[in-house]
Amino acid sequence: MRYFIVYLFLEVMISTNIASAIGGFATFIEIILSAVLGFVLIANFRVTFVQSLQALSNRTITMEEFQKLNAWTILGAILLILPGFLTDIIGILLQFSFFASLFAAKVLHVKHFSPETNFKKGREDEIIDVEIIDDNNRLK
Repeated sequence: MRYFIVYLFLEVMISTNIASAIGGFATFIEIILSAVLGFVLIANFRVTFVQSLQALSNRTITMEEFQKLNAWTILGAILLILPGFLTDIIGILLQFSFFASLFAAKVLHVKHFSPETNFKKGREDEIIDVEIIDDNNRLK
């Protein structure tokens, strides 16, 4: 709830400042154009999804990259459809994978997990070494 209030405050402040600078008609045109762009991105999502699925099957991208490409693209398109300058700015930035990764790490606190990087960081102490002794094969 707290984040929604912060978002709402920022959206109103940014939209009011930009709308007063560019005027009412330009604001109306921007809202229409960004919504059209969002709908075009959603309509073409099927094509980009198939392309990224082929890249995944050819092993040119990883599963994590596949998920990022698709999830952030569709979220950015939805944000472009919603009216408001802040949502449009975030929606456009989410179309680029660098900003999508940055958004996920900083805002959503999504951490990248890779077994190789975890062991390189000195987390070998979490491995438990076990020795199994069979009671049936004892010497009598």
